[in-house]
Amino acid sequence: MRIYLPATLDELDASELPPRRGHAVTAALRAALPDEDDEGLEFAAQLMAADDSLDLIRASEAAPRLRLVVSVDLPDARVTTVEDAEDGAPSLVEIVGTVAAADIACVHVDEPGAAADVGATVAGDDEAGERLDDADLLWYDASELAAIPR
Repeated sequence: MRIYLPATLDELDASELPPRRGHAVTAALRAALPDEDDEGLEFAAQLMAADDSLDLIRASEAAPRLRLVVSVDLPDARVTTVEDAEDGAPSLVEIVGTVAAADIACVHVDEPGAAADVGATVAGDDEAGERLDDADLLWYDASELAAIPR
């Protein structure tokens, strides 16, 4: 199953990511967005993970101010759907166990110029948040993680 995990750039330096909540194409997401095809549903899950990465950035003064989504492929047995999520996200899932670097398929990250808007958004600037909503995340293959500008 493809899972979209919110993360921070400094977490990519570790050999594994700790267990966390992420987003995936779940039955609840399909029900919430019945007119979307698989690609649209995956994009919606990725965007929800990008929003959640802001919470991780807000919680860490040391984290680079760029949103990061780590796309991983995990067996269904390692993924639990979160029912009745507090934030209401129909794509929310819980990862069982750590995520090894070998599980990473690719990552999506803001371009470096978005750092000011990310910083302003985590500080509460709604206009910066709207600009981020319109910004595309850049795609990096798992083999390119060291090349990501920070």
